[in-house]
Amino acid sequence: MAQVLLIEDDPRIRTALIRGLADRGHAVTWAPTALAGLEMAVGDRPDLVVLDLGLPDLDGVTMLRMLRGVSRVPVVVATARDGEAEIVTVLDAGADDYLVKPFGAAQLDARIRAVLRRGGEHTEDAAVVVGGLRVDPKSRRASLDGLALDLTPREFDLLHYLACRAGEVVGKRELLTEVWRLPYGGPDKTVDVHLSWLRRKLGETAQEARYLHAVRGVGVRLSAPGE
Repeated sequence: MAQVLLIEDDPRIRTALIRGLADRGHAVTWAPTALAGLEMAVGDRPDLVVLDLGLPDLDGVTMLRMLRGVSRVPVVVATARDGEAEIVTVLDAGADDYLVKPFGAAQLDARIRAVLRRGGEHTEDAAVVVGGLRVDPKSRRASLDGLALDLTPREFDLLHYLACRAGEVVGKRELLTEVWRLPYGGPDKTVDVHLSWLRRKLGETAQEARYLHAVRGVGVRLSAPGE
């Protein structure tokens, strides 16, 4: 059973989902607006948030970005917007999964269980240190040689995932699946662009790599300089 916060302004949809999730063993609280939901997500510390995008006070993507600034609670976005660009925007803003309306409580329950199971497998609480690089998942902070790195949420997730697998070659398909939560893949260019931004913040380039080493045709390896 999970403690689920449902942020949904439509009373009919909200009632149906609350009933369906409760029947499947979840404890559900709810909020009808983005700001009320943000307050509950921070104050009540639910196991997972189900977030509608079409909220009356703030767009759900804006609310998601605000939430990601203060919390890493898993978020499943519920949206009627099914365009690829919109879905990528939602995932880049920090969503762990998404569902396109209409959907039933059974499908939502399956997504909730999958996200929580995935989080349990990959969450490492201890800070990861690779050479002069330190990545702390609890505080969502990273530093290089003692200096703080100014990373976006996606850049932090990417760096943390690679740091936890230091010395291993990680494929772009794996990164799209595990970091971007795109189970059916996506454009490799998305990974390339974020790796380029990350290299810049680490003070290196692909041609003069210190930590992020491209392996042609395979993926990328994070390792300490000299290893």
